[in-house]
Order: sequence, then structure tokens, then C-alpha cells
Amino acid sequence: MPWRRRSRRRRWKRGPCASFLTQPTSPRRLLVAIRAGFREAAARAETARARGEAAQRAREIGELTRIGVALGTERDIKTLLELILTQARRITQSDAGSLYLVETNENGDRRLRFRLAQTFSKPEAPFVEHTIPVDRGSLAGYCATTGDPLVIDDAYFLPPDVEYTINRSFDERYGYRTKSMLVIPMKDHKDEIIGVLQLINRKRNFDAILSTAADVDKQVVPFSKRTVELVTALAGQAAVAIENSRLYDDIERLFEGFVLAAVHAIEQRDPTTYGHSGRVAGMTVGLAEVVDRAGDGPYRGVRFSREQLKEIRYAALLHDFGKVGVREQVLIKAKKLYPSDLGLVRHRHAFIRRTAEREFWRKRAEYLETHGKKGYDSFIQELEAAHQQELSELDRFLEIVLQANEPTILPDGSFEELEAWAKRSYLAFDGATEPFLSPDEMRYLTIRKGSLDDAERHEIESHVTHTYQFLQRIPWTRELQQIPLIAYGHHEKMDGRGYPRRITADAIPIQTRMMTISDIYDALTAQDRPYKRAVSVDRAIDILTDEVKEGQLDADLFKLFIDAKLFQRQVEDAAR
Repeated sequence: MPWRRRSRRRRWKRGPCASFLTQPTSPRRLLVAIRAGFREAAARAETARARGEAAQRAREIGELTRIGVALGTERDIKTLLELILTQARRITQSDAGSLYLVETNENGDRRLRFRLAQTFSKPEAPFVEHTIPVDRGSLAGYCATTGDPLVIDDAYFLPPDVEYTINRSFDERYGYRTKSMLVIPMKDHKDEIIGVLQLINRKRNFDAILSTAADVDKQVVPFSKRTVELVTALAGQAAVAIENSRLYDDIERLFEGFVLAAVHAIEQRDPTTYGHSGRVAGMTVGLAEVVDRAGDGPYRGVRFSREQLKEIRYAALLHDFGKVGVREQVLIKAKKLYPSDLGLVRHRHAFIRRTAEREFWRKRAEYLETHGKKGYDSFIQELEAAHQQELSELDRFLEIVLQANEPTILPDGSFEELEAWAKRSYLAFDGATEPFLSPDEMRYLTIRKGSLDDAERHEIESHVTHTYQFLQRIPWTRELQQIPLIAYGHHEKMDGRGYPRRITADAIPIQTRMMTISDIYDALTAQDRPYKRAVSVDRAIDILTDEVKEGQLDADLFKLFIDAKLFQRQVEDAAR
């Protein structure tokens, strides 16, 4: 029937060999069509397999690229090692793994340090860092010695002719079964082995827990050739990342050493401020950490990264480095008069006093020569009284000078008595009339605050500009490039009454505002400043509070400084 033939033809066209048959057909043609169909199906299957493998390779390459980027951006060595081992376990579906780094001691002997271990099925197992020799006795040592990877299907059944053995102590202690293993050397860009990556128990299901021997038999499979290639590529990336991290750490240590040496140089030049920069840095970083945790207030949204905290610390450590540009005699000036000037006043006092004594004896001798013993007792009594009065006055002169020579933290006292002495004169060696105190001596002694006159104070204040100019010459990294600006403003005040630029609050970074509070507090309470008396903690806080009320310091930061008792931390550190 025609309709039946059409129906069969339609069904046949829907079959796999339809495109290879012609009508009418025959058994031979059918066989040829079937063969052609099978070849087509096989070709399509091969194409699908190749595409799947290409897609898998693309995913693996993409995964390695992603891991490489992650490794390249991580600088903390501990976090980096964790990332390397975690990613190696993940891409190979390994249950456990460990990581060793090569160390070289002072004698040039190399050892492998067991730096990290992860065991998915035994997360409670503790990790103890130790070292092993770089030799052929252990799996990691053999790998580090030869530079060849080890692929082991069952670690409990090693070939009898191998040099290495497996340490079963972990398995015996925690009831674990180590079976398949992959041990890969990590080589840097110089093809030098810097560590060993060891992966244990590749699983069919990454999330499976190996609690029993049956779990191991069911889940654990050998490491394939492809996994070896993947881990080898990852180990190469990891080695370069570790070397970069070490290089970064070396650079950081180098710069840290430079900063501490610079601070030491300043403190050697001005021993009276020993420890000041370190204390200011400690309090400033502490205040930054408090600000970073603040849950309310105007700074609740401010956050400081690890790099920014480091930037703050370096800025605080180097904030006074510009003192290298200040004359040493001004830098260490402890009193209002320089020691040589005070010595001259002392010699002048001694000369005037000795002149008075000479006059006493001259008058006594002249009286005896002229009048003999007549009336001598009453005369000598009056003469001695006047002489003692004169000597007391001269001693009072030196006492007043010594008192006026002491610097004060705040404007204090008057100078009427000192000015009266400055108007008096005496006869010098050459017979000329000289004042008890010269105009320059009076200028210094009448300084109302501190030990510096206007010219000296300007020279001291120039250290801020010297600091900025020095720090500007250093090619800072992006993370540290604000150091010069932070240090530049540590003597600026919120109301514009600071120096050297007299900028106001809007132009002062928060990092600098924090440093200013710490700097003033330490300067007030420091016990080793010969040019001023240290004040108590309470008095220092009162002085800072007054400056806050006057609008010179940041009130919100000062409140955080007080609430966190950062000043108390400094006292405790000093006690230790």
C-alpha cells in the first residue's frame, strides 16, 4: 500500500543512516550506509570529546591564571602559603597536603622546614613546625634533592629499591590512611628548588571525608598524568610568588632598618629626645586602630588598611628627621643661656664679688694706715656689715640669673628684678664701665616660654620643612606615598596657628591630626628633656584639653585618645 511505504520512508529518514541511503535500497547499500553512519557517529563522538577536553583545558588554564593572579597579589607569606596549598588541593581534589620551604643556615647547610599542613578529614590534628634534612631519606627530601616529582599510588607499598621511606607517625597517631601521593618540587625563575609541595589522597569527591579504610578504598584514586602537569605549573607559579613575597619582605626589612637607623641618627644627635619618635609612632598607630574600630562619631566610616597603618607608623617615626638641618647647639639648648654664656655670667659674678672683697680689704687697710686703732672697732663693724650686704646682693644677682635661665612650659613670671640688675654696672679689667647683664643676655633670660628666642625657635621650627624635603626625595611605593605629607603637618593646628604653613583643619590629614596629639602629649610628659620639667599625665591632659577648647586640636580624635587610654599604654610600655 502506498501510504504504508510513505510512512516507512518517513521513519527511515529520521534514523541515523537516512542520509546515506538511496531509493530503492539493497542489503549491500544498507551495509554501506550503516558503516558510514558508524564512522559519522564516531567522528562526532571524537569531536565532542575533543571539544570537551579543550573546554576542560581552557577551564584549567583559566583556573591556573586565576590562581596565578591571586598568588601574585598576596604579599603576606603565611597567607600566601595557605593559598598555595589550598588551591593545589582543590584543583587535584586532594584530601591533605603539606608544604616545605628550603632554608640555608649560616654554615650553608640546607634543610626543609615543614611550614604548613592541611588535612580535610582530620582538621583537628595539630601542626608542629620543624625541619628535616635535604637528602634522599624522605619523600620531600628526595624531591628537593633530585628535583623530580614523585607519583605514588600507595605510600604503604613502596618499591623495595627506592631510597626514600614514608613517615607513618601521623597516620598512627590520628587513625589516618595515606595512600596516593604527589610530591612536586617548587622551582623559581632560576630553576632553583625553594620548596616542596606534597599532596595526599586524591579523591573522586572532593567533599568526601576519609574516616575509615573503606572510605579510602572507595574514594582515593591515583594522581593522573594531567594532575601532575597541573600541579607542576602551579608549583612554578607558587615558587615565583614565594620568592616575590620574600623579596618584598627583604625590601621591607631593608627599609625598616633604614628608618630605624635614621631615627637612631637623630637621637644620637639629640640624645635628650631618645625614644620620642618611637613613642609617638606607637600612640599614633594605636589611635589609628581605635579610629578604625570606631562604631560611632564623625570617624565611624574611616578605615585603615595594613599598608596605611604602616604608612602612619613610618611617618611618625620620621616626623623629626629634619632636625639634622638644625644647628646642634640650638637643637640641644637646655636653658635660655648657652652654657658658654652662663659661664661668662658666672665669671663676671665671681669677678665683681672678688672686686668687692678687694675693696673691703683696701678700705680696711687705708683706715688703719690713716687712723690707726682709734675707732677701728666701730669702723670695721660697719664696713663688714656693708660688705656682707653687698655680697648677699651679688649672690642674689646670680640666683636671679639662674632662676630666669630655667625654661618654662607656659609663659611664667616677671623680670623686674632682673631688669634692675641689668641697669647696674661695674668696672671691668680695663677700667671701662660694663653692665651686669648684656642686651643679648637679657634677651635670652627674658624668654617667657621655653628656652629659645624668636630666631632660635624659627630655626627649630624649620625642622618640619627639612623633614618634608628629605622625605620627598625618597621614591615611596604607592602604599607609602603620603608619608611626606603626613609628617609635614605635625606642628600645624586646626585653627591655623601652627607652623610652618599655618594651614587650617581642612588641609590637615586625619593621620597628621592623630600624630599631633601624640607628639604634644609625649613632649609634655617626657622625663628626659633638660630644657623643661616633665608634667604629670593629668596636667598634660589638661593642657591638651585647653588646646582642644581653643580649637587647635581635633576634639573627636582627642576623645578617642582619652577613652582608649592610649597615654596609659605608653606609661605601661615605659615601665616595662
